Amino acid sequence: MRIAVVGTGLIGGSVGLAAAAAGHEVVGFDADPAALVRAQERGAVGSCADGVTGAAAGADLAVVAVPVGAVAETVVAALDAGAAVVTDVGSVKSAVVDTVVAERRAAAGRFVAGHPMAGSEQGGIEAARADLFIGATWVLTPTADCDDSAYACVRALVRDLGAEAVAVTPQEHDALVALVSHVPQLAASTLMDVAATHEAHHRALLQLAAGGFRDMTRIAASHPEIWLDILAANRDAVLAGLDAYTAALGAAREWIAAGDIDALAGLLARARSARRNLPVGTGSAADLVEIRVPVPDRAGVLAEVTTLAGRLGVNIADVEIAHSIEGRAGVLVLVVPSSRAEELADGLRALGYAPGRTDLA
Repeated sequence: MRIAVVGTGLIGGSVGLAAAAAGHEVVGFDADPAALVRAQERGAVGSCADGVTGAAAGADLAVVAVPVGAVAETVVAALDAGAAVVTDVGSVKSAVVDTVVAERRAAAGRFVAGHPMAGSEQGGIEAARADLFIGATWVLTPTADCDDSAYACVRALVRDLGAEAVAVTPQEHDALVALVSHVPQLAASTLMDVAATHEAHHRALLQLAAGGFRDMTRIAASHPEIWLDILAANRDAVLAGLDAYTAALGAAREWIAAGDIDALAGLLARARSARRNLPVGTGSAADLVEIRVPVPDRAGVLAEVTTLAGRLGVNIADVEIAHSIEGRAGVLVLVVPSSRAEELADGLRALGYAPGRTDLA
């Protein structure tokens, strides 16, 4: 296909890199000329266009990857330019879909709104990767008026980029993503802000911050400009999510104040069970196990372990490193198919490691 990428930041650049790797022709446009040039240098676009119209004209599929506040108008421009199919990658869907339908009802069937559940706290074309979407869920929000061939076209690209398409309504998407993305962003940013208050008093504590705190606040490093548009566009769903979260925190506070150990135990047990049963990628937790490997904090450990898995042909569905606060050791957490877990564990023991296994189901 001839694919137009409008916006060559992290997501748009990654779409371009992955699409080019899959054999598609990619033409790009970015409002920042320097970013567009760099995207071409990196191979994210094969040719550069002058404006949205120039990129979208003659395209089999136009991918709009601009800030949320500009998505709807850019989609309309791509439709007007004659792109056969248009999709986007923004994290808010209802407002965009409603605007496109209201402004271009006759052409709106060629627009399939989408949102890849992948990204990074880093941004820009330099952070773009061709493998960003491999194993990721890519949400599509077709409406009743969506053209079947348009939907099939977007779904085919999602597959080519290595992701798994999941379809929900725009309203369902916004409510769900508020809980799994937008509210967590505010929670992480707020917690980091509280911890950093009176920095002189907290500096020592921040230096000793354990893995859990670092994991929970990692996304607080995201660019604020991106989130201002998102929070404004998904205001109602975010407010509903915040109300539910703050009510739950309030209940936990009351249990602590009252010394209600049973209620607290119930909360912690329910959360633990729910967390352990989260699906990894698009797989089922019932088919996966977690192998926890105590490792020294030295260069080459991750390469050694993952090379072993590759040699054995064991697919690693997820991996993370939990560092100790002393900085001399940590735990490597590998999520692998249950049918291959013992083989990998035996290989690790042969290398001198002491792996432990936890079923995720």
